[in-house]
Amino acid sequence: MDYSLLDAPASHVVATARGLLGWQLEANGVRVAITEVEAYAGVGEDPASHSHRGPTERSSVMFGPAGVLYVYFVFGMHWCMNVTAGHEGEAAAVLLRAGKVIGGVELARARRGPVADRELARGPARLSVALGIDGSANRTSLLDGTGPARLIPAAVVPPATIRSGPRVGVAAAHDVPWRFWLDGEPSVSAYRRHTPRRRSGTPRLS
Repeated sequence: MDYSLLDAPASHVVATARGLLGWQLEANGVRVAITEVEAYAGVGEDPASHSHRGPTERSSVMFGPAGVLYVYFVFGMHWCMNVTAGHEGEAAAVLLRAGKVIGGVELARARRGPVADRELARGPARLSVALGIDGSANRTSLLDGTGPARLIPAAVVPPATIRSGPRVGVAAAHDVPWRFWLDGEPSVSAYRRHTPRRRSGTPRLS
């Protein structure tokens, strides 16, 4: 399989993110076609990135080799999946935001419950649930078959079918248009701008 897309420098993470659209991801009996992604750059370049201030115990995986699964927990309830990108020692990752289930649909339904097909993997948390991915998959390879998930290259998506816009749910650099999706694809998640959480007792501003 041709994984040369992932060999680009971390500074090319935007092009890498766009290039992952249409690729397939297979895990635990379910296969999806990737329909929505977000790019996150490295140290000092992107305030929304986990690697912005340098490696930590959580973000150190972003500084490793490309093609590794970076899985993290958010809001105390959801797992999100990322593909590491760039050369080793350079931090970058692509958040997998949504996918169209193309294999193992019944298994995905069993994990997700009675929802419409478009909702099976619509959004990063739902995508992880549909594929049966949790924190145990963190730092595993997506390329060599040793991990629970496998990334499968596909033909290049025509540029005219790709749309871009602000990233979802990030407090910093939320207007950077590094979210990419396939135009007209029902599995793409709805855009929600980040809203800071209010402390208890803090009055709401009108």
